[in-house]
Amino acid sequence: MTIFEQRESNVRGYSRVYPVTFTTAKNARQTDDTGKEYIDFFAGAGVLNFGHNNEAMINAMIDYMKNDGVLHSLDMQTSAKAEFMQTFTDLILEPRNMSHRIQFMGPTGTNAVEAAMKIARRATGRTEILAFSQGFHGMTLGSLAATANEYFRNASGVPLNHVRHEAFGCEVPCSGCNQGCGLEALDHLRARYLNTSSGMAKPAAILLETIQAEGGVNVAGKEWMKGVAALAKELGAVLIIDDIQVGCGRTGNYFSFDDLGVMPDIVCMAKGIGGIGTPMAMNLVHPELDKHWSPGEHTGTFRGQNLSFVAGKVALDYFRNDDFMKEVKDKSVLVDQYLQPLLHADKSLQLRGKGMIFGLDMGSGERSAAVVQECFKKGLIIAACGTGGKVLKIIPPLTIPKSDLIAGLEILTESVRSVMEKAA
Repeated sequence: MTIFEQRESNVRGYSRVYPVTFTTAKNARQTDDTGKEYIDFFAGAGVLNFGHNNEAMINAMIDYMKNDGVLHSLDMQTSAKAEFMQTFTDLILEPRNMSHRIQFMGPTGTNAVEAAMKIARRATGRTEILAFSQGFHGMTLGSLAATANEYFRNASGVPLNHVRHEAFGCEVPCSGCNQGCGLEALDHLRARYLNTSSGMAKPAAILLETIQAEGGVNVAGKEWMKGVAALAKELGAVLIIDDIQVGCGRTGNYFSFDDLGVMPDIVCMAKGIGGIGTPMAMNLVHPELDKHWSPGEHTGTFRGQNLSFVAGKVALDYFRNDDFMKEVKDKSVLVDQYLQPLLHADKSLQLRGKGMIFGLDMGSGERSAAVVQECFKKGLIIAACGTGGKVLKIIPPLTIPKSDLIAGLEILTESVRSVMEKAA
């Protein structure tokens, strides 16, 4: 037995799907302790947008440490934090006329969502949060209440209250969808909220992902998103967009909502914001909301992630012009071109996505799991998501070389065909 089998908690998950020991990694490839290489179509679930061991980020971090840069600082002021915040302001916020304040909290996405829910409740004096079916927002109790997945919710051990879930407005309804998830459902929801005899209290916030990555790569329709934003304004609710997995350039824009015609009151960010894989999370909070915080009222021991500030500042260099986002959009076209023939060959499959996140809906968890294992045997790391794990999530580093992207897509298409032939 390995030390992992002997001592690591039974809760471990990914190591059971990929039962090897990885030793090195570079950009979109990982190598195990036998020397076998794997193309990475998982990228730490969106953490590694800029690849494993990004050389420019490594060099910046090494220089910082060699010069005795402050590593841990709570929320004290450091030069690394100042440089990150100034660069983020110059390149991301000011071009979008965003006056949002930057709040750092604990270093994971669930910390960001918890803080957002808390300030929304504080600012509005209301309790309930409106979230959506298939959504995933974290594993701590507040954000878990907003997460829809029954498997995760059942592990809580306590009631998960003060959040209601409504139908998500998919751009293309996911396979088997029967919940009425478009503009008509949103109109009915609005009518219920405005009906003073409906028994529905107005929400403190509306919390959602524009692309439900863990929920099956369900992409929100643009008009539905505009409707949600209008509803939040009409109800006096805080609009919170969870951009933790699909932000930082993943969709072909820095924010996933850049081309949707909406401006959230709070943006939750984590995963890719730290650049190289070191933990970091932050919220962008409208100043009128931020003034409801009192000093030290929401804290976190590791909210001063200076190595993440250093690497994250380098990551922002990718957004000094439009070249990088153009590359992402070109790669997106390539992924679509490789996968479309699968859909033509088998009408039970469905493809959803935007930018460099795609979901190939296999129709069943068994098929999807078989493809994941077939890919892994051939040297491709890919994960499943969605209800019952029936969707293959394609989320490689944005920096993946075209040759690796093609090689990975060839493995994926071969594996899908093989599994479908066996199932026929």
